Amino acid sequence: MILPVVAYGHPVLKKVAEPIDTGYPDFSEFLENMWETMYQSDGVGLAAPQVNRSIRVIVIDASAFAEKYPEAEQFRKALVNAEIYHEEGEEFSFNEGCLSFPGLREDIVRKPVIHIKYLDENFVEHDERYDGVLARIIQHEYDHIEGIVFVDRLPSLKKMLLKRRLAEISKGNVEVSYKMLFPQIKKARR
Repeated sequence: MILPVVAYGHPVLKKVAEPIDTGYPDFSEFLENMWETMYQSDGVGLAAPQVNRSIRVIVIDASAFAEKYPEAEQFRKALVNAEIYHEEGEEFSFNEGCLSFPGLREDIVRKPVIHIKYLDENFVEHDERYDGVLARIIQHEYDHIEGIVFVDRLPSLKKMLLKRRLAEISKGNVEVSYKMLFPQIKKARR
């Protein structure tokens, strides 16, 4: 089932998400719904808070970047209860977009290397290192489970210049090709 993606301004996007365990109700079905929603929305990643669930679950399929970044080929993962415990390297800028901010893209500065612990969809523990575009995608989605949205990482002046556009997104005054839930509109719309 395709879930509505919540738009900027929705309170769930500002909450630190809760960890889950193997007893989380209908987890497999929810995970499948997240994959379906991400693919239908043409995303490369999706965090549970973006579909109005404040839990620490992320899905990523980086294969859309494979032509330019070969390491993205076949990179498809679910990350449960993820924790980035170390970032390193010289920060660099990369143009990011977000399903919760339709039509908005901005250059965001992040470190190029991360070390992350997480559980996979079978609740098997992993401790891995990622760099480049894979680290970037993970960091973006990880921010969502930490209650951070990508515009929070912009300089104050840039955020101020985007204030009106962000208000229009939260009101639903944007073109969108996927199902969304806007904070100032009572029901989901496309």
